[in-house]
Amino acid sequence: MARKNDNKTLAENRKARHDYFVEEAMEAGIELVGTEVKSIRAGKANLKDCYADIYNGEVYIKNMHVSPYEQGNIFNVDPLRERRLLLHKEEITRLTGLIQQEGLTLVPLALYLKGSKVKVNLAVCKGKKNYDKRDSMLEKAHKRDIDRQMKERSKY
Repeated sequence: MARKNDNKTLAENRKARHDYFVEEAMEAGIELVGTEVKSIRAGKANLKDCYADIYNGEVYIKNMHVSPYEQGNIFNVDPLRERRLLLHKEEITRLTGLIQQEGLTLVPLALYLKGSKVKVNLAVCKGKKNYDKRDSMLEKAHKRDIDRQMKERSKY
């Protein structure tokens, strides 16, 4: 029996697409403790200012806030602790080569469930300048206006 692709998004970094050009994205597992998983499933994760970094041959997410689980009492951990991402060695070496280039960084775009596992959509990104951000906003506004005009014309 074929399995349906049910990826339920638990947290999303909307600001990342505004601040960065996404060059490449990949899926990675994340090392969590039990109370963190319960808290993330409850929607208590924040990816707003987080980023990923590579050291000692391992990839870590920094500044990802996972609120403590209410019923977790003594089993809760630091909400801002570094969390290791689970990637193959070849993927890590390729990412290391990519982020050593000028202006590229690793940014988590989303946390989602794949089956019963929590996964991270990790992207290699290049920072946007202010004029790039303005151009993106203008493009969206023009597209919205065009769609609005097309919708009005289709009524008649």
